[in-house]
Amino acid sequence: MKEIRLHDGELNVMELLWSNKELAAKDISKIIKEYIGWEKNTTYTVIKRLIDKGAIKREDPGFICKAIVSKRKIQEIETRALLDKLYNGSISNLMLDYINHQKLSGTDLENMERILSNHRHVI
Repeated sequence: MKEIRLHDGELNVMELLWSNKELAAKDISKIIKEYIGWEKNTTYTVIKRLIDKGAIKREDPGFICKAIVSKRKIQEIETRALLDKLYNGSISNLMLDYINHQKLSGTDLENMERILSNHRHVI
């Protein structure tokens, strides 16, 4: 499968599909209009781009849209892209930057330590 990169507007449509499994394009348009304010043509343009990218498929009758790429896969792709773009591909650099510039509670730090400790046992 090719790597699919999505922009924020495309992610809005994908979130609806991940939550609902399938929706008619007209229903996507109504929901997006209500919550984001896009006009129908804008929503249909984004749906077409997502079809062209291979992120969703269209089924007729009814212009039913279904996600064919999982949220997890997009998270993996976008996380890797962020790491590559801002941290030279290093999760350690990201974590160090985050820890140094955020106020973390003791609970946050304990949870991070627990996650890392559990991951060490998996390796």
